[in-house]
Amino acid sequence: MAESMKGLKRSHRCTELGTANVGSQVTVMGWVQKRRNLGSLIFVDLRDRSGLLQIVFDEKDVGADGFEKAGKLRSEFVIAVAGRVEMREGAVNENLATGEIEIRAEQLRILSESETPPFPIEEDIKTKDELRLKYRFLDLRRPNLQRNLMLRSLVANSARQFLADEGFLEIETPILIKSTPEGARDYLVPSRIHTGHFYALPQSPQLFKQLLMCSGYDRYFQIAKCFRDEDLRADRQPEFTQIDLELSFVDIDDVIDVNERLLAKIFRDAVGVEVPLPIPRMTWKEAMDRFGSDKPDTRFGMELKDISELVKGCGFGVFTGALENGGSVRGINADGQGKMPRKKIDALVEFAKGYGAKGLAYLAINDDGSYKSSFAKFMTEEELAAIVKALEGKPGDLLLFAADKNKIVWNVLGALRLEIAKSLGLLKKDEYKFLWITEFPLLEYSEEEDRYVAMHHPFTMPMEEDLDKIDTDPGAVRAKAYDITLNGNEIGGGSVRIHQDDIQSKMFEVLGFSKERAEDQFGFLLSAFKYGVPPHAGLAYGLDRLVMLMAGEDSIREVIAFPKVKDASCLMTGAPGTVEEQQLEELALEIAKQEMKSDVDKDFH
Repeated sequence: MAESMKGLKRSHRCTELGTANVGSQVTVMGWVQKRRNLGSLIFVDLRDRSGLLQIVFDEKDVGADGFEKAGKLRSEFVIAVAGRVEMREGAVNENLATGEIEIRAEQLRILSESETPPFPIEEDIKTKDELRLKYRFLDLRRPNLQRNLMLRSLVANSARQFLADEGFLEIETPILIKSTPEGARDYLVPSRIHTGHFYALPQSPQLFKQLLMCSGYDRYFQIAKCFRDEDLRADRQPEFTQIDLELSFVDIDDVIDVNERLLAKIFRDAVGVEVPLPIPRMTWKEAMDRFGSDKPDTRFGMELKDISELVKGCGFGVFTGALENGGSVRGINADGQGKMPRKKIDALVEFAKGYGAKGLAYLAINDDGSYKSSFAKFMTEEELAAIVKALEGKPGDLLLFAADKNKIVWNVLGALRLEIAKSLGLLKKDEYKFLWITEFPLLEYSEEEDRYVAMHHPFTMPMEEDLDKIDTDPGAVRAKAYDITLNGNEIGGGSVRIHQDDIQSKMFEVLGFSKERAEDQFGFLLSAFKYGVPPHAGLAYGLDRLVMLMAGEDSIREVIAFPKVKDASCLMTGAPGTVEEQQLEELALEIAKQEMKSDVDKDFH
């Protein structure tokens, strides 16, 4: 039978008590982690969000009724205990923050009983994710998840404090907005009042924060909920949170300066790590050439080397064919992996094919300096020696090569260096390597749409020195855009925005927007730009991804209270669900019945 708290008031959380409290009368409340009945004494480990505390029940202190109640306690019962803090009589538990003390109970109330939970409420359990997420309210009691969510709160509070001190105003922007179909799919919300019309949930507050700059608010921030209807990965969710910023009368260096200091404060406050400032910068082109990625992990080397010039006249058709098609030949040195078994090399070849490679060439340097290679027979000794020298090869090393269009070569070797580093244990989670990536291409060509699309968004400012190329060579125009990366992950990105009419019109023209379409989608912003718009720039962080990296987790689900699974459903609540017919009628909606094709139909279609 559950009892009332009446007359009892919690005085401390479990780990707020220590040796300084010995002799004090205290009241603690929480969940029973486990109970040990030794006959004359009953020991209970009490848990709350701060940690564990040992309670000792002795009949002479708690009375016969209290001792009997203590004997009925089970895992996850919620209890209140009043008693006296004492030094432990038994062995000190050095694994607990409260390992030197215990509470000798004088009063016990069972506030709530519990059924046996479907999995243990313990650190690092091996329970299947599906079961954990179905009972997420229990999963969230586990110490590691509670630490993660407390860390997330610390990060958000630290960011808020810093930005407020720097003169940023916290302003909320709308959740129900107009759909702008550029980019990822919008989540749509039907309007009951405006039949046949829909709101969209925002993919970011981008347009509204630019409007706030037009309205003179100067420095804005928001910890904003955003939504994207896209396929999920370990670091993606259909709803996610951004720390969103925008500043007026600034250029790239100003944005980078304030954000470096913001990151330094967050890491100092939340995880006690000092971020060395200034954070290094690297252009997009250099990052792709050296690491095959625009979010390079610089915790280890294994950089890409371009050997195109060395092999352009060689007898190996794979290399020369790639060069004739306008591609390149590049390689990486897997230091000390020259004795890798052929089976593992074949597995790396298959891995590379998953990133678009037709194959992977390799050259292992034996201890005596001789080579074991998939292509050595097509080359002269001089050519092989030049390649080995270019990759700084030495006896015991394994050199791996990709030959194709630049984009494929970068993708393949960029992924391969990470895969090898992972297998060799080179990725330390307690090491934080930040890097700014700058000078992104403004546009990228979409084969699917047969036109240029914005690499960031249509309001990104081109670099002034590249403006004259926008008609003649759009692919060569660099953007005033910048990403902040951490350990091979993009944690934030932004740009200087276009604030001049003529450049914005040219940008829409290059992207294939008619004046009518631009007006239809962005008319309210373009209208605001007619009334005096300041130069402005901004940046947004993925809060979930940032906290994931700080917590040393591999998935953002571990730092979000109630996440979705891969198909964007919630295993705990059953969302998304069906709605009643009356609700559909009010919205003038009808669910289309999708007929399943028969197996015969599938064969013919």
